[in-house]
Amino acid sequence: MSEMLQFLFSGLTVGATYALAGLGFTLIYNASNVINFAQGEFIMLGGMLAVFFTHMGLPLPVVMLLAILLPAIVGVLVEKIAIEPVRGAETVTLIIITIGASLVIRGLVQVWLGKGTFSLPPFSGETPIEVFGAILLPQSLWVLGVTALVVVALWYFFARTLQGKAMLATSYNRLAAELVGINTSWVLFMSFVMAAALGALGGILVTPITLTSYDVGIMLGLKGFVAAVVGGLGNGLGAVLGGLLVGVLEAMGAGYISSSYKDAIPFVLILLILFFKPKGLFGGKSTDRV
Repeated sequence: MSEMLQFLFSGLTVGATYALAGLGFTLIYNASNVINFAQGEFIMLGGMLAVFFTHMGLPLPVVMLLAILLPAIVGVLVEKIAIEPVRGAETVTLIIITIGASLVIRGLVQVWLGKGTFSLPPFSGETPIEVFGAILLPQSLWVLGVTALVVVALWYFFARTLQGKAMLATSYNRLAAELVGINTSWVLFMSFVMAAALGALGGILVTPITLTSYDVGIMLGLKGFVAAVVGGLGNGLGAVLGGLLVGVLEAMGAGYISSSYKDAIPFVLILLILFFKPKGLFGGKSTDRV
């Protein structure tokens, strides 16, 4: 029982990060039908910048603010420089452009901050919490709690604000949204800002547990994409649940089978989903998006 709980806690913690990455994919896909494979680099940027600003001696609130704000600005640059000029291009072309953007971001961070692996102090100490024989780190509570708050905030934004409803309208029918006066360029701009901020937040939260380096965004981004597809590409709530599911299955597989297969499990899962339920477990682009 304690062993299973331990794997569950571990899976939910990392799964929450995948969920935030999956939400980033969903936001951009809904706004533009672009699958942004630079999403993982926003996660990496959040963690690396948090380490950088922490080493400068800045307090945690300032560190978090800057480590979210700067990736959001990078997201704007990606949208303005790489996506907006070729918005009408083929889907494959746009995917290649986002992959190119991820390579540029990764290369610049490698030159600036080096190839080393970096750690970040836990936000509220390292004293573990024992739950039925399993150990739960305080940082895991930060990851799960902040992710839950983000989901609630996004629900409120899309359900209760004019800007959120404009983004939803664009995701349903871009042409109809333009005909009623919605600025769809602004929607695409905001989707990149929010996706980058969500990715950076995930990177900041998980770095005290998993460490970070210039190349961690590759796998985190791919697993975030798996989360989005498993939940149903375009479905925000599905991306969250998909991320948690991917994290739990990954942890259980690593614990009960072998850690050697840890990174393979999400991709086996996405193959099964694509074979048997191509629209994802919760359906894509439904009216119940987060």
